[in-house]
Amino acid sequence: MPQSRTLFGRPLETSLVAVDRAISELRAGRPVLLRGGERLALVLSAELAEGDLAGRLDALAGGMAHLVLGAARLRRLGAKSRVESGTLAMPTLDLARIEMLALKTDGKVDAPVAPVSELDEAALELARLSLVLPAAIVIPVTEEAVTGEPLVEVAIEAVTGYRAAQAATLTIVGRAPVPLEGAPETEFVVFRGGEGLRDQVAIIVGKPDFASAVPVRLHSACLTGDLFGSLKCDCGDQLRETVQWMAENDGGVLLYLDQEGRGNGISNKMRAYKLQSQGWDTYDADEVLGFDLDQRHFDFAATMLKQLGVTRVTALTNNPLKIGAIEAAGLDVAATQRVLGRPNVHNVRYLASKRDRAGHFIDMDALMARAAPKD
Repeated sequence: MPQSRTLFGRPLETSLVAVDRAISELRAGRPVLLRGGERLALVLSAELAEGDLAGRLDALAGGMAHLVLGAARLRRLGAKSRVESGTLAMPTLDLARIEMLALKTDGKVDAPVAPVSELDEAALELARLSLVLPAAIVIPVTEEAVTGEPLVEVAIEAVTGYRAAQAATLTIVGRAPVPLEGAPETEFVVFRGGEGLRDQVAIIVGKPDFASAVPVRLHSACLTGDLFGSLKCDCGDQLRETVQWMAENDGGVLLYLDQEGRGNGISNKMRAYKLQSQGWDTYDADEVLGFDLDQRHFDFAATMLKQLGVTRVTALTNNPLKIGAIEAAGLDVAATQRVLGRPNVHNVRYLASKRDRAGHFIDMDALMARAAPKD
């Protein structure tokens, strides 16, 4: 990629723009040109591949295409004890086979699984950033084969470094008082940056003492629970009760992060919910779709806190991943505090799974006692 242009800014800025454009192309079902040194490949979302385009790309591929899948999906397909991503050869771009390998609950590995290259890993990361299923069709090409084609080109280094680079560009773009029910002294602070051009929000409740350990909750957006009161999770309870607790206890900061569905996006969350309605556990459902336990990243959340002047926190969470992420980002976690939701017949299995499979600090006995009718 050219690095000497000045019209669009410094090399870091141009690489971020290239990834942003590549995300848009991949989500639209169009191929992206991925460059790794002298290697070039077209990358296409496996879930969005369609007949006419697949036919044209098949002619270009000359039998050299392959499908890149993450370790979670490969394990679900029967590649036992798989801990790394892998590739399966695609002598032809057979859409029925691609669907079976990338989407079907009864899919099975039907060819040897080969190790991935750096370019393959970048293709998979681009799919994750695009919030499509983590499955990518990769077609090696030459410069001559794609000359004149209106393709967005992006370097693998830009893709693999995108999350960290975006966190470094976070800036506050607006802030205003927004009185809430039960918490009238509240300020919303909007940051631009993070991942995928999605704005992030910090809610400062009350007047927390930034010179001491500030009560902080990292709350990933949950459309179904936060807004509509879904009974499948405890997110809405945790959100509202955290704000209320902060209002009654000298304040705090809640980061409302656009990471729906443990970072998988709303469409994949609904796919997982569909599988759960058929009896799958929440984490097994994600694995069927190709996702590991949790795809969220919290480095940009730590950047938000630092920009607000927070250096020491009391972490309001049940999730050890969040505690570790805050500490890894250089903030001091002075204490932790559990955040209880309300169990019901629809979410009790989900809560137990978070405790047993993801290590969340959830005392089910305490939760059930909280839900018991009062005399």
